[in-house]
Amino acid sequence: MMDLFDDGPADNTPEFSVSEISGAVKKAIEGGFSHVRVRGEVGRVSRPASGHIYMDLKDDRSVLAGVIWKGRAQGLAHRPEEGMEVIATGKLTTFPGQSKYQMVIEDIAPAGAGALMAMLEKRKAALAAEGLFAPERKKPLPYLPEIIGVVTSPSGAVIRDILHRLRDRFPRKVLVWPVAVQGAKCAPEVAAAIAGFNALTPGGALPRPDLLIVARGGGSLEDLWGFNEEIVARAAAASAIPLISAVGHETDTTLIDFVSDMRAPTPTAAAELAVPVRMELLAWADQQGARLSRALTTGLGQRQQRVRDLGRALPQVDALVEGPRQRLDYLGERLPSALKGAAAKKRLQMSEAALRPGILSRRLAEDQRRLAGLSERLAPALKRRTRDGRTALDQTARGLRGTVLQDRVARHTERLEVLLRRLSDRASRQQAERLARLDALDRLRETLGYVETLKRGYAVVRGDGAVVTTKAAAAGATALEIEFADGKLQVGSGR
Repeated sequence: MMDLFDDGPADNTPEFSVSEISGAVKKAIEGGFSHVRVRGEVGRVSRPASGHIYMDLKDDRSVLAGVIWKGRAQGLAHRPEEGMEVIATGKLTTFPGQSKYQMVIEDIAPAGAGALMAMLEKRKAALAAEGLFAPERKKPLPYLPEIIGVVTSPSGAVIRDILHRLRDRFPRKVLVWPVAVQGAKCAPEVAAAIAGFNALTPGGALPRPDLLIVARGGGSLEDLWGFNEEIVARAAAASAIPLISAVGHETDTTLIDFVSDMRAPTPTAAAELAVPVRMELLAWADQQGARLSRALTTGLGQRQQRVRDLGRALPQVDALVEGPRQRLDYLGERLPSALKGAAAKKRLQMSEAALRPGILSRRLAEDQRRLAGLSERLAPALKRRTRDGRTALDQTARGLRGTVLQDRVARHTERLEVLLRRLSDRASRQQAERLARLDALDRLRETLGYVETLKRGYAVVRGDGAVVTTKAAAAGATALEIEFADGKLQVGSGR
C-alpha cells in the first residue's frame, strides 16, 4: 500500500537566496572582465545633478549600459556625445537592484581622428544653425587698441612671440590671462578667461581690454581639442570685446575660429592684425599733412587768382563815386535857396492859416461864453435834482412803514448826498480843466500872432493896404506903411 505522505526521492540541489545568486554572478562577471576595452557608438547619454554620466554603448546588434562616476567624469579629456564612436576602458559589473550588468568606465576616448572629426562637424553644424558663424555678428577690430588682453599659456613661446611683435610694430599695454591650452582644463579655463575680461570695468583699477587675442601654438587634433569645445565657442561668440583667434598653425581650424571676429593663421599674425606699424603710421600722417598743406596752398592761390580776375571786371573806384559826388555838389548848391523858399512858404501859410489871431480870439470868446452859460445852468440843475430826489425820498418814506424801511431810506439818502458831492466835484474839475485849456490856447494865439513877432525886431510892410512880401511889390505900390511893435510909419511912394 502506497504512503500518501511519501515525498518521493530525495533532492540534493542546494538552495540560494536572491542576494547570494546576485553576489555570485557579480563575482563571476567582475572576475572574468575586470579590465576590458570596448569599442562602440555612444547611444543615450544622461547627466543627472549628481555629476555621474550614464550612457549606452551599442553596435548593430547589442547595447551595453555604462556609467562614469563623478570623480572620473570631471577629468575626461573628451566628454561622450550621442552618435560618437568611442573606445571605453573599464570593468564589467552588475547592478543587483535591477538584475542587470553594466560597464563602469574609467576612461573614454574617440575611436581615432575620424570620430573626432565627425563630432566636430556635428557641433559645427549645430552652432552654424544658431547663427553664431554669421558675418553680420562679426565686430570690427579697433584700429589702435589702448589695451590688449591675451588668453594663452604664460610659459609658452606664444606669449613671447606676441609681445615681441607688438613691441616692434606699436607698443601697447598687454594683460595676460594664464590658462591651460590643452587637456581637460583647457576649455573651462579659456571660457572663463574670455568672460572674465568682458566683466572688467572700463577705466577701472584693472582696465577692460579693447581687444582680445586667444592664442596657442600648433599641435595635433587632440591637443587643440579644447578650442573645439562648445563652451569655448559660445564664450567667444558672447564676447562684447572684439576677439582674434590664433590657435594652431595656418592649416589648423577649430570652432573658435568660426565664431571669433577675426582669425589669424599664427599668434604672430594676430599681433600684426591687432596694431598697425608705428613708423608706417607716422609716415602716413606726414604724407597726409603734406597733402593738406599742398591742398591749402593750391586752394588759396586759386581763390586769390579768382579774386584778381573779378577785381579786373569791376569798375574803378573813381568812376563809381564821380556820379554821386557831382549830384551831391548840385544838391548842395540848391539847398540854401530851397531852404529860403520853404521858410517863405511856411510863413505865408501861417499868415493865411485858419489860426489867425482874430479867429483864435473869437473862438476863445465863444468858448468862454459857452462855459459861462453852462456854469450858470449847472447850479440850478443840481439844486433841482437834489430837491426832486429828496421829495421822492420823502414820499417814499411816508409811504413806507417800519424801522427797516426807514433805515433803507436813510441809507439811500446818504448815498444820494455822496453822489451829489461827487457830481459837484467832477463838474468843478471839468470847468477848471476847460479854463486851463482856454488859457493855453490864448497863450498859443499870442505866440502865433505877428504882434509878438514885431516885439522881436521884425516889421510888417503894407502897400496900398496889402502885405508886401517882395521887392517888386514894394516898388509898384503908391504908398507904403511899416508897422513896428510900438506903432506904424507912413513912407512915400516906392517908385
